[in-house]
Amino acid sequence: MAAKRRTGIWLIGSKGGVAITTIVGLVALKKGLVTSTGLVSQLPEFADLDLVSWDDFVIGGHEIRGLPLCQEAYRVTTEMRAASREVIDQCRDELERIEARIRPGTTWNVGPTISGLADLDLPRGETPRQIVDRLQNDLRHFQQNEKLDHLIVVNVASTEPPLRLADSPASCLPTTWAELEPHLKSADCPLPASSLYAIAALDMGSSYINFTPSLGAAPAAIDELARLRGGRHAGCDGKTGETLLKSVLAPMFAARNLQVMSWVSHNIFGNMDGRVLDDPANKRAKLESKDRLLGEILGYKPQTHISIEFIESLGDWKTAWDHIHFAGFLGTPMTFQFIWQGCDSVLAAPLVIDLIRFTELARHRGQTGLLKFLASFFKSPLGVAEHSFVHQFQMLQQWLSEADSAKGSE
Repeated sequence: MAAKRRTGIWLIGSKGGVAITTIVGLVALKKGLVTSTGLVSQLPEFADLDLVSWDDFVIGGHEIRGLPLCQEAYRVTTEMRAASREVIDQCRDELERIEARIRPGTTWNVGPTISGLADLDLPRGETPRQIVDRLQNDLRHFQQNEKLDHLIVVNVASTEPPLRLADSPASCLPTTWAELEPHLKSADCPLPASSLYAIAALDMGSSYINFTPSLGAAPAAIDELARLRGGRHAGCDGKTGETLLKSVLAPMFAARNLQVMSWVSHNIFGNMDGRVLDDPANKRAKLESKDRLLGEILGYKPQTHISIEFIESLGDWKTAWDHIHFAGFLGTPMTFQFIWQGCDSVLAAPLVIDLIRFTELARHRGQTGLLKFLASFFKSPLGVAEHSFVHQFQMLQQWLSEADSAKGSE
């Protein structure tokens, strides 16, 4: 029996490809228009969990672009080929209601490429403290209007440039919330928008999921804020395609004692994320996230090369080609190659829904702070050194088994 707990989903970047696909998917699931293929939380082994159902979700969000939500949803059918027009037609009324709940976001420290996408009349001259207060007002209004039991903020916005504290020695981040909070009043505060959204949510005792490589709730002081206020968070950077395969294949090479000498990865795609990642500063954050796990899994660092190229004609359809050069017995060199092709947002959206459902269950079970058991969903899971997908998924299974046992003992 599914739970009945009214849960708010607040999407940062609510008119981007991943957000649109998540929204359409949730509405279509609620109306019984699509199956649950791709949803981990719908696996048979999790069928008895006390997870919230599609009817219990209410959606809102922050956005820096003013284009109509329905218009973007129809673009999904033409450019992304991710849903039929008939499905969008049947979801249109609900999409218009969601549109009314979307509020202007912020472009604080997101870099010129993302700032250049903003076409809304965003407030000017705000300090980070004032931005957080404004974002929280939007979240509280949503929570009160919709009579929510729980609010989950999910960052699916474009990738911000990485924070480079070495470029500004005076901006080193404090490690406690008491020390970090006063910096929000300063115009020199180095925190990016993703972290301000995280602070806004966690300071209210809500939940925050960072599906991007952006900084988000990664700083120790923000993690402490989550624990102080009884909130919870997880991230970062959703693991949807090529890196997912790396986390499955690399343990195979390690287990067979085959030496990976080099691993070259080429990625091409043409959606909004690809356009933003065409900026070298934004791309750097993504490359760092994608390149981290091989050394952790193998125990040594092979030569690696990762490229991400914006090819506009491909739209949301991503192609990744990997070339693995490895040595076997007698030092014999061999090669393994694979090509991964998929619709980026369609791969990501069900994971966003899974993360929301499992995070809500964690809140229902009284868990606060960093949700490490969700590591299998992320390229760079916070607080987790294990990068083997199989072992990460076992962490999820173990936690959910414990949750199910707790339910049985009530």
